[in-house]
Amino acid sequence: MRPNTLAEAVDRIRAGAPQDATLAEFIDTFDLAGTSQAQYETIEDEPVLTRNDRLDALVGAIAEYLAKQRRLGRVPAWVCDPARRLAEPWFTASSPSDAMREYLTYASPAEFASRNIFTEERPLRRARSFHAVKV
Repeated sequence: MRPNTLAEAVDRIRAGAPQDATLAEFIDTFDLAGTSQAQYETIEDEPVLTRNDRLDALVGAIAEYLAKQRRLGRVPAWVCDPARRLAEPWFTASSPSDAMREYLTYASPAEFASRNIFTEERPLRRARSFHAVKV
């Protein structure tokens, strides 16, 4: 069963659920929400801070990115918490070369880069997402 909110997804991850699968399931929940208001409600409540700096920053980036990309008209205030930003850069590709680091630095959406997270151009695309394009 998919988590109904981003906060619930973080709770599940803290309880031992696999992070990547749980966040992907949350993205499905968000994408399948019937209205902009319903989508906003899935990111509105602040997830607890986990003491995993990368996860804490990542969920802030996810909420801000979804709110802006889907033009929800507002971004939850909790995403601005300084605890939702990393002190050191995190390149999400495993063992990135210098060229890959440069690409990720350039390609990362602002919502991620501003938190020192460097990832692909469309980090939350899902096969069932209306934004997904398989090349």
